[in-house]
Amino acid sequence: MTSSSPAAGRPSGSGVPPGRTDAHGVGQPGFVARNGLYTPEQAAMAAEVSGQIRALDLRTVRLVVVDQHGMPRAKSLSPEVAIAAMSNGLDFSGAIYSLDTGNQVFVPAFAAGGGFGIAEFTGFPDVVLVPDPATFRVLPWADRTGWMLCDTYFSNGQPVPLDGRGLMRRLLSELGDAGFDYLAGIEIEYYIVKLDSEHIAPQDAGFAAPPPAVSVFERGYQYLSEVRLDSVASTLEVIRDGLAAVGLPPRSMEDEWGPGQIEFSFSPIGGLAAADAVVLFRSAVKQICQRRGLLATFMCVPALPNFFPSGWHLHESLISRQDGRNEFASDDDYLSLTGRQFVAGLLEHALPMSVFATPTVNGYKRFRPYSFAPDRVCWALENRGALVRVQGAPGDANSHVEMRIGEPAANPYLYMAANIAAGLDGIRRALDPPPPVEADPYATDNTRLPASLEDAVGVLDHDEFFRKAFGDILVDYLLQMKRAEVARYNAAVAQNPPPEGQNISDWEMREYFEFF
Repeated sequence: MTSSSPAAGRPSGSGVPPGRTDAHGVGQPGFVARNGLYTPEQAAMAAEVSGQIRALDLRTVRLVVVDQHGMPRAKSLSPEVAIAAMSNGLDFSGAIYSLDTGNQVFVPAFAAGGGFGIAEFTGFPDVVLVPDPATFRVLPWADRTGWMLCDTYFSNGQPVPLDGRGLMRRLLSELGDAGFDYLAGIEIEYYIVKLDSEHIAPQDAGFAAPPPAVSVFERGYQYLSEVRLDSVASTLEVIRDGLAAVGLPPRSMEDEWGPGQIEFSFSPIGGLAAADAVVLFRSAVKQICQRRGLLATFMCVPALPNFFPSGWHLHESLISRQDGRNEFASDDDYLSLTGRQFVAGLLEHALPMSVFATPTVNGYKRFRPYSFAPDRVCWALENRGALVRVQGAPGDANSHVEMRIGEPAANPYLYMAANIAAGLDGIRRALDPPPPVEADPYATDNTRLPASLEDAVGVLDHDEFFRKAFGDILVDYLLQMKRAEVARYNAAVAQNPPPEGQNISDWEMREYFEFF
């Protein structure tokens, strides 16, 4: 039973302090309104979502925050508490920002500033999650369960500067001020495997601990084979239906080169919702597979026989705020002047962008010649070996660019924000890209992409552009975290190097295989 009065229906002796205006003990009463954190549209949508939660008789609502790795962290709440959180916010452990990809604290946590120089993080405090009602979904694979993404704030109402979702929102605002909206097409490869063992060795088991034992989900290496695709239809159809039910129907599903390697693509999605969709997609796939006794991994290059690298190809265009036209389309060329300037910005900032697009040690092992992945900075028309691939033709209203640097585990907010910032810089400065590659991109003398995460961290450290675009606080934080990750990797490999002929370590499998 619900009531507009917080105290109505409260049993005597409920323990609610006299004068408290919130019967649920969640967040700070009036936190969202007091700090002006909802637009009028969001406030109206929050009321609508509250009604849906009650009308659907949901029993649980998950409030989800996306951490620095792009991973969803969550609390499952009762319906009325979730509704209250849209007014009061929800206290949530700020400790997640101190965790590396091995779920270990990588900073001296009780040092001033939390170990990374942000005063509000002193003492391992809570942050406040504010649900975004626009992201509300009902999860069809979970019993009467709702789902909402959240933004993060300190208890003083200030945004947490490490929140990638907040960063992307700010970059989209800058893009809007320049007269454009962002449109992204998502194309991600991943693996589905069967676990031979229920136990996945934890990071603290020691450098020599074995990686998880798995068997392939499907066999054969027939790229785009209809028969092979049908052999896994029972699982893909459940994933398809689950995604459709949460508003993400796949545009295409296909089998890739490796055993159990699948690629999904989606029709273009605008703005912040594009990155939100990646979070929901990856989480949904992992949950649905897990319920079927399978494991879906978005690790780039698993150390398993005949497994090929997986990529995340980000298709992008800009839409005119004035007339809704695709700003990359041209009547007499395959890419407009604005599109070429956007490409020039992507190329100019590609090297420091690598940390945002390929944030793991493992992901850099994808950048090798003739692998259908880029290994140097260049662009081309319809060439899958180039870093930036243009898809279009004169008069094609759907002309766009495809950035091929990303790995499937990338934080979608940081990856897309980096592309927006770089492309917008190219437009603002009217940059002209070099001539496109006409034939073999692997045979050019163009600048090579970083060969390792360690190299990429060094490039970002000396880059002034992303420090200005993203802020020193976020960049220094990511550098600190990634240096710690590289150090742990180097120590592990020194003690337990991969077998001869294999360049993927046991450490990478323990660190990334199940986590991503």
